[in-house]
Amino acid sequence: MVGGTIMQGIVDHWHIWLVSIVLVIAAVIDGWKLKVPNWITYPMIVSGWIFSYATGGASGLGWSLVATFFGLALLYGIYMVGGMGAGDVKLLAGIGAWVHAEHTWNIFAATAIVGGIMALCMVAYTGRWRKHFEQFNMLLGEFVEVRDAEALFQRAAERKSRMFLLPYGIPMTIAALGYFVVQGMYL
Repeated sequence: MVGGTIMQGIVDHWHIWLVSIVLVIAAVIDGWKLKVPNWITYPMIVSGWIFSYATGGASGLGWSLVATFFGLALLYGIYMVGGMGAGDVKLLAGIGAWVHAEHTWNIFAATAIVGGIMALCMVAYTGRWRKHFEQFNMLLGEFVEVRDAEALFQRAAERKSRMFLLPYGIPMTIAALGYFVVQGMYL
């Protein structure tokens, strides 16, 4: 009977399973190449819009568009100061396109927790607490003080090669999959 329940869950919630598979692929590539490619993010976003329109009409598409741009907005500031790559931002937008704003917000919050834990583990592994604390303060200061978006982006590009990077697609995937399980969205 359990097998039937799982198969029925896959059939009933195929869109969550599809998003999960895409996220796992994105996380593997991000861990390998430190990049979430456009060939994953753009089709994820557009197919989420199509799915939302097919299942909810114009209203569904509207909510999907709102959640897509909400996902972009949540991470855009961090991207502008070099805290993450554009692929990570678009990946959260893709999640939003499929699961809408409330779930996007919760996945964002869970991602921040998982990403923070992973970042602390990475810093502990290197033992370079002071360097990373100074980098964090520098990023925070720039985010608060610099008002020119182009200047922020330029500074971020200049320092990227010197930074120890966290492939943010990994904590985003862990957070999303965990959230889907806790919310019972697979079955």
